[in-house]
Amino acid sequence: MGQKVNPIGLRIPLSRDWLSRWYAGKREYGEWLQEDLRIRSFVKNRLRQAAVSKVKIERFASRLRVTVFSGRPGMVIGRKGAEIERLKGEIADLSGGREVYLDIMEIKRPELDAQLVAEGIAQQLERRVSFRRAMKRAVQTAMEMGAQGIKVRCAGRLGGSELARTEQYKEGKTPLHTLRANIDYGFTEARTLAGAIGVKVWICKSEGTEVAENATDAKTRKAPKGAARQSRR
Repeated sequence: MGQKVNPIGLRIPLSRDWLSRWYAGKREYGEWLQEDLRIRSFVKNRLRQAAVSKVKIERFASRLRVTVFSGRPGMVIGRKGAEIERLKGEIADLSGGREVYLDIMEIKRPELDAQLVAEGIAQQLERRVSFRRAMKRAVQTAMEMGAQGIKVRCAGRLGGSELARTEQYKEGKTPLHTLRANIDYGFTEARTLAGAIGVKVWICKSEGTEVAENATDAKTRKAPKGAARQSRR
């Protein structure tokens, strides 16, 4: 029986931050949690071509702040910000008419974002690209962009085979037991004709800061003040 732990959840007290930042009593907690899940699912589906890595949600009073981390912010913003206003209205409808603030953060190096790398591999598998070629290309690109290490694992009916199996490629170091190591983790599924193929990616980056340092405001092209959390010594 597996004893695996999500690398991001394990590091939240040290070098990572929560994706949902709010406090609720027992009565509102379940409702707000389901609302967050609906908003994230809607944004991911609505901006499927915009390379959305994660969606951060903050609540204060009757207002809602949604921060979208995207590798292609131009597709999210649209011409003269038209898409942002439309998206803001749709999120407000999902949240019961709350006042919504929408921020778009640009991921400067999507090749080092584990979730985007996993989704890129999944898209190639759905287009019938060889899984070995897709995995090796992702590993090579990440190492060239400055990653300390990367591990990619695909599981399922790879190549349309009769039996499901697991294949893995690894380069550099990915110390999952070292809590101070800055490990980024991403998971997605590729829906192929042979069935679902699970794609997992672990990327080890330079030690010290939260992933927010890899993102800038898509409008001002500057990192938000105090966005990158320093690790505790």
